Amino acid sequence: MFFRRFALAAGIALLAVACGGDSSSPSSPSPTPSPTPPPATGGASSTVTIPMGAEVLGNRAFTPDNLEIAVGTTVTWMNTDSVAHTSTSNASGWDSGIISPGRQFSFTYPTSGTFQYHCAIHPGMTGTVVVR
Repeated sequence: MFFRRFALAAGIALLAVACGGDSSSPSSPSPTPSPTPPPATGGASSTVTIPMGAEVLGNRAFTPDNLEIAVGTTVTWMNTDSVAHTSTSNASGWDSGIISPGRQFSFTYPTSGTFQYHCAIHPGMTGTVVVR
């Protein structure tokens, strides 16, 4: 009988240690992970908004439609419209693919120049980014 009680007590003690010890003391909460920082671009950023009804606004479909920025700036296009759009460079450069409503696309400009772009779905939507 003594051996059974000893084995039972030893088993319970071993289980308590394996499960984290004394259950009456609160455990420390895990720290909340920090969000991933954006790519290093010198910290410069700018936003272009695609407003409601953009497909009929032509060169006013991207706000602002003529953006001037410094080299290394990240531009983010935010689609606040109810339909999908793109931000597509007229020359080789970038193509966002489909930017669904409520979504966004970012591109960092590594060199200076004047970059014209459009929406591949609604070609009348146009804009320009001037990088100095």
